[in-house]
Amino acid sequence: MNAAPALVDAAPETTVLVVPGMHCAGCMGKIERGLGELPGVAAARVNLSARQVHVTHDAALGVPDLVGALGNIGFVAQPRTEELAPPPSAVKALLAPLAVAGFACMNVMLLSVSIWSGADGATRELFHLLSALIGVPAIVFSGRVFFVSAWGALRRGRTNMDVPISIGVTLATGLSLYETLHHGSDAWFDGTLMLLLFLLAGRALDAMMRDRARAGVDALLRQAAPGAMVVGRDGALQWLAARDLVPGMVIRVAAGERLAADGEIVSGASRLDQSLLTGESAPVPAAEGARVLAGTLNLDGPLDVRVAAAGSDTSLAEIARLMDAAGQHRSAYVRIADRASRLYAPAVHSLAALSFAGWMLAGAGWHHSLVIAIAVLIITCPCALGLAVPVAQVVACGALMRAGVMVKDGGALERVARIDRALLDKTGTLTMGRPLPDPATLAALPADAAAVALALASHSRHPLSRALAEALAAAGHRPADLAGVAEVAGQGLTAQWQGRAVALRRPDAARAGAEMATMLDIAGRAAWVIRFADRLRPDASAALAALRDLGVEAAILSGDNARAVAEVARATGLTAEASASPQAKQEAIARQQGAGHRVLMAGDGLNDGPALAAADASIAPGTASDVGRQAADFVFLSDSLLALPRTVGTARATMRVVRQNFALAIGYNALAVPLAMAGKVTPLLAAVAMSTSSLLVIGNSLRLALPSRWSAGRGEAA
Repeated sequence: MNAAPALVDAAPETTVLVVPGMHCAGCMGKIERGLGELPGVAAARVNLSARQVHVTHDAALGVPDLVGALGNIGFVAQPRTEELAPPPSAVKALLAPLAVAGFACMNVMLLSVSIWSGADGATRELFHLLSALIGVPAIVFSGRVFFVSAWGALRRGRTNMDVPISIGVTLATGLSLYETLHHGSDAWFDGTLMLLLFLLAGRALDAMMRDRARAGVDALLRQAAPGAMVVGRDGALQWLAARDLVPGMVIRVAAGERLAADGEIVSGASRLDQSLLTGESAPVPAAEGARVLAGTLNLDGPLDVRVAAAGSDTSLAEIARLMDAAGQHRSAYVRIADRASRLYAPAVHSLAALSFAGWMLAGAGWHHSLVIAIAVLIITCPCALGLAVPVAQVVACGALMRAGVMVKDGGALERVARIDRALLDKTGTLTMGRPLPDPATLAALPADAAAVALALASHSRHPLSRALAEALAAAGHRPADLAGVAEVAGQGLTAQWQGRAVALRRPDAARAGAEMATMLDIAGRAAWVIRFADRLRPDASAALAALRDLGVEAAILSGDNARAVAEVARATGLTAEASASPQAKQEAIARQQGAGHRVLMAGDGLNDGPALAAADASIAPGTASDVGRQAADFVFLSDSLLALPRTVGTARATMRVVRQNFALAIGYNALAVPLAMAGKVTPLLAAVAMSTSSLLVIGNSLRLALPSRWSAGRGEAA
């Protein structure tokens, strides 16, 4: 296909195409190479988890040209019409074929047991016929996953990994039918179904892991409000969806609502919870003229905000795009599979053809030669190779889940096993993310003052007020009877108690002396300053020491202010970078990666989303925002920070098992293929051998689920 040359000064365009039919590393390689050879295409990058391809091309090259080029190499594609739309799940399409193959395989195996036990004559023929009645429809239904893919490639003069699988299944089924109808002694419906069962199981496991890898963007976009009340020129209010907002409009944001757009406050004053954007745990006061961002939570009074950016132009949408772009990792094992897939199909076809031709020349006859060729096709099935990674990942994921670590992307086990740098957010990651009152300042409160403080704090949703109320209630205090309780945005709470004015408010900087504090005023008495602190997670020192023993150097990378970060840096002995924006965090990770390091990012907030996606591997606490949990590869559910070295240690054990699995699979093929070509293996034995190799791989992987003695020093599961 030839495209008109682009204008010299025309800027390149980027088109995102959805390609539902790609499911393996071979597909990735074919798409990238096929589009890369198209005149006018500067780059093509596949995101397998999203089943999308990002194409950078000349302006003169249109979407129909790109779709047509993909069609020529066997892939149906269409442009992505909805920004950051989630891809369809690949697992659902595999469940029915997998279930049918499993059910049919078990029943045909039961019939085959009688034949193996010596059934002969009419009994054997009846069992062969029953096996055919069960097996043929099941093979047609379950095998269509491979048949459709293989036919699409062959129609365009190409091949893929599904072609030899389809040929082997078709020939084995056809020859089994021939044997059944001609009263032959052998039929191989059981082996064919067993082959399909293991192939479908491996593909379903792989698809399940890939579907988990791209949920972060959807969670991120949900942080913005779906719409807002727009204030008309006549003062009338009208609700509009976020996508319909345009710059210049004025929106009214009530207390407790999230902002639907970026903008500037034109009237009102309030406190804003920006923890998802900046990582700051304390609310920030905002008044007229302040710049506000989509996704921010308005805590107190109503605000009128003039829209500056809406829809895909907001800071929130930009962070989502950063996450989407950063999540397109290519692991080493994927690249190995990509190269292997290019060689697999022609190698298997050549071996089967050579076997058939050789035995024909030796005078074996077409029947015997075809049986040997089928055995070669089946025994060389890459089932064990296909299961080597996903089975080990699934078993390791289960072991980590039992230890309190949820694995969201099984492929990240490979990446986290190789990390040598860890960048840790402060609030909610190194610390608990929950401000707690200083016990000493609480103990200094007289009982009546504590009762007043509890009563005032219970009327506010401010994080400090909630923490104070919980601490005082836990200490056994009861709230005092107050009258006229009122909350003033940015100022605090006021009331009357026994004829006196009382207040719980923000102290001035001179009185506070700490980053987080509140002050209790009772008329006629000295004021009490109640200080708060965000304590370190349990086992933080032990976890950091364990990471050092694993050869992982840790540092703090936080959006919090320098003073708060410095305190935690002194407590942990780590180097620190403070006030880091999402882009700055990505740049810090890129610098480490540019120096040849493998980076683990640990964070919990919206501002950590792009960094979590850009790092080689990422982990978030269970208390993190939805975005942090969805963007991370791992989520640890306990308060202990020991989850970090435990995850690294388990991942390294998993990669050792994966390498062993590859060795088993390759060793099996090195032994089995010559035997099949020598005519020592029937199609049934080939299927049994193939299944045995798969069972060896599965059994080796199951060692990861055994009770383990995890060593922080070596990162081993023994």
